[in-house]
Formats: sequence, structure tokens, C-alpha cells
Amino acid sequence: MNAMELALRPLRRRLAHFVARFVALLDGVANPYRPELYYMRGPGPKCRARQQAALRD
Repeated sequence: MNAMELALRPLRRRLAHFVARFVALLDGVANPYRPELYYMRGPGPKCRARQQAALRD
């Protein structure tokens, strides 16, 4: 390796790290899929109505 390649090695490493972080940021912003929006959050109103009817009987 020549002196220029040795001098540029830390700069290349920082640049590669920066590019990787930037790509991860873009992926987080551009990825519209959010699975937490699609998970069930609990029983719905029909389930509660059935339970209330069963408790009254």
C-alpha cells in the first residue's frame, strides 16, 4: 500500500459508516409498514356485549 491509501483508510471507514447510517435512516422513513398498527388491541364491542349478556343470565 502506498501512503495515499493509508491516509485515506480512516476517511473511507467514516464515510462507509455515514452511508450505512443514512441508508438506515431512509429505510426507516420510507418504509410505511408498521406492524403494531395491525395487531389486535383487545376484545371488541361485540365480545363485550356477549360477555355482559352471559353475566346477566
